[in-house]
Amino acid sequence: MLFGKKKDKKPSNIAMMDSKVNEDYVEEKVTKIKDEDVEIVMDNEEAISKKLSNAGPLRKYTELGKIMFSMLKDVKKGSYTNVPWFTIATIVVALLYVFNPFDLVPDFIPGIGYIDDLAVLSMGMGWIETDLHKYLDWRLSGGEEA
Repeated sequence: MLFGKKKDKKPSNIAMMDSKVNEDYVEEKVTKIKDEDVEIVMDNEEAISKKLSNAGPLRKYTELGKIMFSMLKDVKKGSYTNVPWFTIATIVVALLYVFNPFDLVPDFIPGIGYIDDLAVLSMGMGWIETDLHKYLDWRLSGGEEA
């Protein structure tokens, strides 16, 4: 799980911003996502959405967050099934990472606190962009499975 575990306080945390290290970190977390993690995200939708809309650097991801939550809800209801688990897990990792204030670069550090959140959201978006577009097309077509 992404929070609840204390991270090592090594001086190399800032060095984790290297894109390859970050990608490996996120990919490792994605492979460990469970159904319970999806529930944690859904239970904290309001807090995550509030953080996305109130944190200046993350504000541009507010609409993306709404789409991700909408997709998770439709998958959970069983109305949208055309999505690989990797996509759901990526959404969950990205949103849990944003929700966690004590990540690689803690959010309370002025100026750089949201750099890692932006990196994780951007990386995740790159991995699942096609699936998000398919989901939006599905929604626009009336929300019926093909």
